[in-house]
Amino acid sequence: MSALAKHFKNPEGNSQMATTHNQRRLLTLTFDTPMPYEWSVGVYGSRFFQEIKTHQRFIGIRCPGCGKVYVPPRRVCGPCFVEMDELVVLPNQGTIRAYSIVNYPFIDPDTGKQRPIPYTYGYIQIKGADNIFSHIINETDVEKIGVGMKVAAVFKDKEEMRGHMSDIIYFEILKTPS
Repeated sequence: MSALAKHFKNPEGNSQMATTHNQRRLLTLTFDTPMPYEWSVGVYGSRFFQEIKTHQRFIGIRCPGCGKVYVPPRRVCGPCFVEMDELVVLPNQGTIRAYSIVNYPFIDPDTGKQRPIPYTYGYIQIKGADNIFSHIINETDVEKIGVGMKVAAVFKDKEEMRGHMSDIIYFEILKTPS
């Protein structure tokens, strides 16, 4: 038995992985009472969404220790564990670092409606930032999208803005001059 298998034993005590579940052993809870909740995006998250709503632009935050810029802003630099407070304006453009064309339907928690499929979910490095930002890209043809392509954010009309991630409709691929 491998060292890894010793850590992953099934209820019978052996390391063989089960392909079925004993339904009598699973704990299932069903609630018919709504459980609403609220959460805060914090000071920097609020500022990020306000910048999108009022100026249709991104802001990031720079670490005074390592100089990395993060978008959306957060309070502490992960690698340095240094508190950050220098907000920086960033362009609405970036580079696709990874993407996935999704063909699995699901209910969008923001709208309560099924998200139309297919759609492309991308990891975008905003120009001037050191991390990636995930959002929808408006291309679903695998022949027309690729890692390294430049994209730009497309925002809702100003009067429709809510100060929410959905204020960014999608990122569109920028045409390269031929």
